[in-house]
Amino acid sequence: MLESKLILGIDTSNYTTSAALCTLEGDVVLNLKKLLPVAEGERGLRQSDALFAHTKNLPVIMDGVREFLDRNYPDREIVAVGYSKTPRDIEGSYMPCFLSGAAVASAVSATLGCQSFAFSHQSGHIMAALYSAGRLDLIENGERFAAFHVSGGTTEILLVTPKADGFSVELVGGTVDINAGQAIDRAGVMMGLGFPCGREMESLLADRDIPTVKTRISVRGLECNLSGLENLSKSLYEKTGDKATVSAFCFDFVADTLFRLTENLREAYGNIPIIYAGGVMSNKRIGTRLAAVDNTYFSAPEFSSDNAAGIALLCRKKYIDSLNC
Repeated sequence: MLESKLILGIDTSNYTTSAALCTLEGDVVLNLKKLLPVAEGERGLRQSDALFAHTKNLPVIMDGVREFLDRNYPDREIVAVGYSKTPRDIEGSYMPCFLSGAAVASAVSATLGCQSFAFSHQSGHIMAALYSAGRLDLIENGERFAAFHVSGGTTEILLVTPKADGFSVELVGGTVDINAGQAIDRAGVMMGLGFPCGREMESLLADRDIPTVKTRISVRGLECNLSGLENLSKSLYEKTGDKATVSAFCFDFVADTLFRLTENLREAYGNIPIIYAGGVMSNKRIGTRLAAVDNTYFSAPEFSSDNAAGIALLCRKKYIDSLNC
């Protein structure tokens, strides 16, 4: 039966171990994640540590997949496995942490005798955002769109054209120093919060109405600088001692920067659809600021932060296309 045929996606980024399942109809039915542990006071992971953490996480994640299948799809058939092989769709893009997911995907596909397909982590983010935002029609129509990929490891503006095996991506702008997620995490760690800090910083604002603080952003055309946020946040924290106020300031700084970049993108490329993807875009305060721009689209938090759902959906498309060859 069609319902029993499923696609498995695996993603092993520098922050999260993920697995997802989708049906051939294109519905994501499972989206599992497990964060990589980071020592208190640290601002990230070395690749060797991330690779080791994935090695410990993957059996737990795959047990979760099996338990879900046993409960909900006892007669299932995994017909294809997709995995993230590289961070981005450019020549030479490589991070060791993706080797762990590739190894598990290869083992699963060999054991089940099904096909496996490799994609970039960035393409997975874009696909997940399109799915969650209800804009898969852009792929069906082959329509070019713009994407902001904003996370701890990437802050880029992309022109994206759908193609048979994923996306054709042209980098047109972004940060020239550190990434938005890095800037936020550095401020959070400075205040004694656990890494990654974005979710805890956002929770500090839940019961408070903190007005927007005037920011001094640095944007030139489609490029920005974000490294100044760390010192500005430190100065504000020393002055106020209020973690919530500093958190709001960090989010407003990033939101104002992205808003200005979005305006400049509109001037350069007209009213092209804009998709916001990546973990930073799960922040409600930032999303509210950008939602004022016409023809912009956002995904739910679970599809913004690192996930394997986009990889599963890309794999589904590639698998169906292979049947029609």
